[in-house]
Amino acid sequence: MYRLERSGELAGLARVRAMTLNDAHIFCTPEQMLGEFIRVVQLIQEVYAVLGFKDYNYRLSLRDPNDKVKFEDNEAMWQRSEAALREALDQLGVAYYESVGDAAFYGPKLDVQVANVLGKDETISTVQLDFTLPERFQLEYIGEDGMPHRPVMIHRGVLSTMERIMAFLIENYAGNFPVWLAPVQAVVIPISDERHSGYAERAAQALRAAGLRVEVDLRKERMNAKVRDAQLQKVPYMLVVGDKEAEADAVSLRLRTNENVGAVPLGEFVTVAKRLNDERSQELWPARV
Repeated sequence: MYRLERSGELAGLARVRAMTLNDAHIFCTPEQMLGEFIRVVQLIQEVYAVLGFKDYNYRLSLRDPNDKVKFEDNEAMWQRSEAALREALDQLGVAYYESVGDAAFYGPKLDVQVANVLGKDETISTVQLDFTLPERFQLEYIGEDGMPHRPVMIHRGVLSTMERIMAFLIENYAGNFPVWLAPVQAVVIPISDERHSGYAERAAQALRAAGLRVEVDLRKERMNAKVRDAQLQKVPYMLVVGDKEAEADAVSLRLRTNENVGAVPLGEFVTVAKRLNDERSQELWPARV
C-alpha cells in the first residue's frame, strides 16, 4: 500500500509512505460467521503468544447511532453485527470494553490494543464484520437450497503493517529480540585470528547447518572488544574459541546479558540453540542445574 502523508507525519518505521499490509478478507455464510470470527481472534492470540505480547486488551468498536453520515444508515445491520461480535467475545471468554464511534463506516470491529514501551495503547490487530460491502457489490453464493444468498465479509488484520510491527517490536524489546527473532543469533570470536580462525569457521558451519544465523568476527580487534561490540548489537550469543575450545570441540559461551556461561560442548550448544529457535522461545539460555 502507498499513502501520501502530510508534512511532518512520517516517523521512522512507524509511519511510512510505502507499507506491506498483513491483511485478508474472509467471505463466509451467515452461519459460518461466528466460528470464523472466533478463529481469527484465536489466531491473533496465538501470534501474540509467539511474540511475547502480554499487556493487551480487547476494544469492541461500535458505531455512534446518532451519526448517520459517518456510519452506514442501516439499523438492522448494525443491531445484527454488533450482537454477533458480543456473542463471539462471550464465547471466547475474554474481557473487553466498548468504544462508541470507533467502528468502520460499514460495520463494527474488534481492535486489539497493545501497550507500547511508553504504556500507551496501540491498535495492532483488527477484525471487522462487514455486511455492507457484500451488499454494495451485490456479491452472491449459491446455497444448499440452490438459491443465491448474500455472504458476510470479515476483514482480518493480524499484525498491522510489517513496517509498523517491526518498529513496535524494536521499541518494546529495546533490540533484545528473542533468539528466533534476532537478525544475527550468534557471533563466533576467535581469540587469535591466525591460530583459531579455522576452528571458528567450522563451528559457524555447524550452526548454519542447524539453521542458525551466525557470523565469524575476524576483525583486527582485541577479543574483549569484539565481545563488547556484539553485546552492544544485542546479539544473543558470543562464542569465544581458543586452543582449549578447539581441542575439546567446544565453545566458551557468553550471553548478551554479560553472563559468562563458560565452556559448552559445540554439539550441546547447537542442540539447545536450535531448540530455542525452533520453539520460538522467549528464553535466552536455560539455567544449568
